[in-house]
Amino acid sequence: MFLEQYLMHLERQLTEARLTHPFEQLGIRKSEKEIRIQVWLPDATQVFVQDYKTRESVGELEAQGESGLYAGVFEGLPDDFVYQLKVSNPDCDRIVIDPYQFQNTAYHAVHYVDHKPQNLYKQIGAHYTEIEVSDGESIRGTRFAVYAPNATAVSVIGDMNLWDARYLPMEKTSMGYWVLFVPGVLPGAKYKYHIKDQFGHALPDKADPVGFQAEQYPSHASVVFDHHQYQWKDQHWLNKVKSDKYSQPMSIYEVHLGSWKKQIVDGEWKSFSYRDLTDELIPYVKSMNYTHIELLPVSEHPFDGSWGYQPVGLFAPTSRFGNPDDFKYFVDQCHQNDIGVIVDWVPAHFPEDGHGLARFDGTHVYEYEDPKRGWHPDWNSCIYDFGKDSVRQFLVANALFWLEYFHVDGLRVDAVASMLYLDYSREEGEWIPNVDGGNHNYEAISLLQWMNKEVYQHFPHAITIAEESTSFPKVSRPVHDGGLGFGFKWNMGWMNDSLHYISKDPSYRRYHHNEMTFSTVYAWDESFVLPISHDEVVHGKGSMIRKMPGDEWQQAANLRCYAGFMYAHPGKKLNFMGNELGQPDEWNHSGSLTWDLLQFDKHRGIQAVYRDLNQLYLSTPALYEQDHLATGFEWIDHDNAEQSILIFVRKASSTRQKVYCLCNFTPIPRENFRFGVLDRGQYSLIFNSDSEYYWGSNQVTGEEFESQETPSHGKPDSVCLNLPPLATLYLIYNE
Repeated sequence: MFLEQYLMHLERQLTEARLTHPFEQLGIRKSEKEIRIQVWLPDATQVFVQDYKTRESVGELEAQGESGLYAGVFEGLPDDFVYQLKVSNPDCDRIVIDPYQFQNTAYHAVHYVDHKPQNLYKQIGAHYTEIEVSDGESIRGTRFAVYAPNATAVSVIGDMNLWDARYLPMEKTSMGYWVLFVPGVLPGAKYKYHIKDQFGHALPDKADPVGFQAEQYPSHASVVFDHHQYQWKDQHWLNKVKSDKYSQPMSIYEVHLGSWKKQIVDGEWKSFSYRDLTDELIPYVKSMNYTHIELLPVSEHPFDGSWGYQPVGLFAPTSRFGNPDDFKYFVDQCHQNDIGVIVDWVPAHFPEDGHGLARFDGTHVYEYEDPKRGWHPDWNSCIYDFGKDSVRQFLVANALFWLEYFHVDGLRVDAVASMLYLDYSREEGEWIPNVDGGNHNYEAISLLQWMNKEVYQHFPHAITIAEESTSFPKVSRPVHDGGLGFGFKWNMGWMNDSLHYISKDPSYRRYHHNEMTFSTVYAWDESFVLPISHDEVVHGKGSMIRKMPGDEWQQAANLRCYAGFMYAHPGKKLNFMGNELGQPDEWNHSGSLTWDLLQFDKHRGIQAVYRDLNQLYLSTPALYEQDHLATGFEWIDHDNAEQSILIFVRKASSTRQKVYCLCNFTPIPRENFRFGVLDRGQYSLIFNSDSEYYWGSNQVTGEEFESQETPSHGKPDSVCLNLPPLATLYLIYNE
């Protein structure tokens, strides 16, 4: 009677996918004299046990009920017995290797999950595995492990079981992970997790939080992927990359892969694949003399319109453009062409899509429970619980994952300000103060510090860059110095001030002169990147050239002049794709850059400005060696508001090289303009944004200049030249 009740209860749990500890009920049970084998095969009518090594039959299992539970007792079998099942049903016979005989293999993952972040992505998720069962023979399959601490049952569903939650119940461990090794599941297999919450209710089927590949809509299924097959060929790049990025040139081309360029496939416009981009984007970036490509988030995301900033699969490059090895190939080829790769990384928030992380096991596994902390009002998304150990390890592991498995050179961390402040975009009463009554999120601060320490410890050649829009102190200073530990910070103040200034009619710029000079008051407080990013050319802000006032010629001249100012200003450089084309339309994520503009002289000229400025920047140490030191910069004239003229000098550290930058932000040419210089001697013009080559007016300025012993701007010597309208000039001092 008891046995019947036990079997009925077990069958009901299995049939309803509610079994929490299948290893206690299924697989092999050994005693001194015999082995009991119990298996779960809902569609079977007859089951025979075979020795896996010899393929010989050892006996038949008996049905224990009517739902698919079979069992049998066998004597004289070896201690290392591994079996397979010959399963018959009305449609066919098949061979099945029972997953529940591999308890140790399943548990292997959680034995190594501790506070070493990289252990997470090396153990958790779906890992293709081979188990050696005899000399030269192994069983291939996938080891699944997923964190769902408050679930009452979890099953693997997918191609291997026709998405039926009854077949593969997982084992719950004391650490809150659910584990199972499934023989025969190979790379390319699609899967999800079927989860019952703490009350036994079924949740929407979930994609793997640590899944390495994913399908697009409508399935959003995870895909088993083997990361150990790709053969990297970028060792030369890795050997030569310097850990000191501050004294090196860095000019970044920011790219949204889906809309950089499109091609016609089967009569429709399609985005390029990762491998297409290797053939198209890399040569272009190289020809434009950029040092790095920065990619808008490539982590898997369900909604195109989020541009990748609402990621669901943090461990999977989006399959829109190919598989993970295709993305590795793209990075590899970038490195072989001396181009670094930075990816945008989004640890601040995630969307509520049913297959994603939100209420993953029916509780707030990943997000803060209280919406005053756990809900982002700007982006209608969930905020990670930065104080929870499991979430902290998940995020830090993900940062390391991109650097290790994809060889990326840096992470640009999105929306850091939203992480640092508890009251970010919230009104009074909509946020919860910290333990000291303030608005700093101590948990997020410590997470970012830990992430940066781990990145620079394991990958000293890599960089982290913070998009942080406030005056939070020491964002790009070491953790041991009380900083957040980032390598660089976007200079949002410079960006906002300079764009506000350049958008003014030149006749009004005299009243806003300080907007172009104020950035040097704080330019060395942080290690800055100057960003003219995607955010500045969307949502009604206008494209870069459309921000510029005046007629067609003046708009182009303003843009060229501004670019010259940017490349001479202290800080590394970032420009979003299309800026270099003078594209008149705002960026459209579903479209493409307007490449046919290059048939016109104006747009070819603008492109040439960016190309030549990049080349000049790379080859001129004065423009980059002391980007983050006050000794590398000196004002010559910062208060000529009346004429809207700025003059400053950049200095190298390795030589006595000096480059003078002169900006005339009015359409009025200044003839016989005199400015003070630091050295007596010969000066050469190395850049003129007004050149006819750039579609400028080509007013005569001269090429070589000898300083004169005529005091100017507080200097005993000076140079006199003609300063063209709406133009930036660079003069280099020849020692």
